Amino acid sequence: MSSENSKVYFGSVQHGKMALFASFAAKVDKITEILLEQTPIEKKDKIAIKMHLGFLDGYQTIPVFFVRRIIEAVKKTGGYPFITDTSTAVYNAVKRGYTQETCGCPIIPVAGVKEGYTTPVEINFRGFDTLDLGGVLKDADVLIDLSHAKGHGACGYGGAIKNLALGAYSAPSRWFKIHAVSHVDKYWDPEKGSPEHARKLVEGCPYGALRYDEKIDKLFRNYHDCHQCFTCLELDQGVGAVKLPRESYTAFQEMIAISCNKVLETFDPKKVFYLNFLTQITAFCDCLGTGQPPIVNDIGVLGSKDIIAIETATLDLINKEGLIKESIPPFLKHVNLDSSENIHPFTRLQGPYKDPYEAIRFGEKMKMGTSQYELIELLTPEETSTMKTPKRDFEQEPTFL
Repeated sequence: MSSENSKVYFGSVQHGKMALFASFAAKVDKITEILLEQTPIEKKDKIAIKMHLGFLDGYQTIPVFFVRRIIEAVKKTGGYPFITDTSTAVYNAVKRGYTQETCGCPIIPVAGVKEGYTTPVEINFRGFDTLDLGGVLKDADVLIDLSHAKGHGACGYGGAIKNLALGAYSAPSRWFKIHAVSHVDKYWDPEKGSPEHARKLVEGCPYGALRYDEKIDKLFRNYHDCHQCFTCLELDQGVGAVKLPRESYTAFQEMIAISCNKVLETFDPKKVFYLNFLTQITAFCDCLGTGQPPIVNDIGVLGSKDIIAIETATLDLINKEGLIKESIPPFLKHVNLDSSENIHPFTRLQGPYKDPYEAIRFGEKMKMGTSQYELIELLTPEETSTMKTPKRDFEQEPTFL
């Protein structure tokens, strides 16, 4: 990417007038139109639209209403779009309203129905040699990374990078390599800690993030559920059997930057763009499959040709908006609400070792893009407030009056 500022287009959920031309949908349409004009799509190009379709009872993913509008705009280029995600998410997508009929294009599992349609990509990171990239993405000519911005237990934030870094790979790569990288650093010494001590640590964790396997005398930490409250270290004082290495959290951030970059390397950079929806912003990922109270007010939609720029802008806007304190889940017992500390809302929720900008910094070092961006707001409330409103008809397309 160029060292110059990258353009990030922004459409706010706020409007200046009760009119279709000022609506949030109109802003999504405009940003999509601009990015499609900047993307050289050839007739019959296969266009992969990578989404997170959610799981189970989750309902806060990108609404089908917007997905269909984006698909219809893509079709006008002459290319053939399809939506892709993990096999489980695709199989159950109908429960959340995503079908070929509602979205307007096929929905295809990224690694095949049995997670076996893959191609290896070399990473050589912390003892892991390769990852299995979903073959469907390898087959595509164009990539649209369509993401829902929200918090994430493992890395603080899930957006455009996380959407590709995890959702573009087979289940074994996701769970036994990408997530497993946090366990490379040893954090339990069985020679210092007895089984009784391990059970004490497990019982003392306020988030249930520790598990002890007596058969192999090993303590396991669920890094997703760990909020670095340091209760385990307090209980371990004078014993020294357990550690909480910062590097274990950082390793996951670097791993997702690497895995995301490997996806992007399979495409011509000119044939990729990104859309982030900053709506229904929850503390945890859509992976959890349950509704959650939004912890940040709806902000809008962002679009860019630069993944690092759009991710930086997304986090900056969320930081500016701040947390809805009344919506913070009561089970999060160690949320840092000290206003004197300049930390991101997601770090306040997830803990000091989960900096949402960290994966972005790794990505920038890998030349995936630049964190320097120009935010270009389209159809601003100020602009649309002065526009003439056409005669309003409430029952249209068709009317039966």
